[in-house]
Amino acid sequence: MSKGMYVPKESQPKQGGGAAKAKDGKRKIVAQNKKARHDYAIVDTYEAGLVLTGTEVKSLRQGRASLTDGFVQIDGGEAWLHNAHIPEYSQGTWTNHTVRRKRKLLLHREEIDKLESKSEETGHTIVPLALYFKDGRAKAEIALARGKKEYDKRQTLREKQDRRESDRAIAAAKRKQRGE
Repeated sequence: MSKGMYVPKESQPKQGGGAAKAKDGKRKIVAQNKKARHDYAIVDTYEAGLVLTGTEVKSLRQGRASLTDGFVQIDGGEAWLHNAHIPEYSQGTWTNHTVRRKRKLLLHREEIDKLESKSEETGHTIVPLALYFKDGRAKAEIALARGKKEYDKRQTLREKQDRRESDRAIAAAKRKQRGE
């Protein structure tokens, strides 16, 4: 660059060349609770941070976790994730964590109060939907949900199957129209 020459700000070199990570907001999903979406009608979803130990984070980074029996409970104004299975870290020593311990969820006070009041209503519960990493931090997607009856589950499956069949028929018609 010659002196006195104008260079647009975007192309100027950045100062303080530390190891800054790109914050693109990508989610690296570790575990999903597909059964929860089948068993419950999702009313509202929230993103919560997780308080974890070092070996739990390392185990999650290996992509090993299960939320099938997990649930969220609010005790003393704090949200807790119960029964989420994060297996022991394979290279961990005596500092390894307990597999099914309760883990604290980090939410705003208004969110906790809203979840607590709604979950006390009949038929509502709080279930974890996914564990993932976002910008290098472990997050849990939790949902305020209402239990489905058996006929609701069948109807949801039927709608999903009908949608799939109609998509197939449309795709076949398009292929036929193109002459394939």
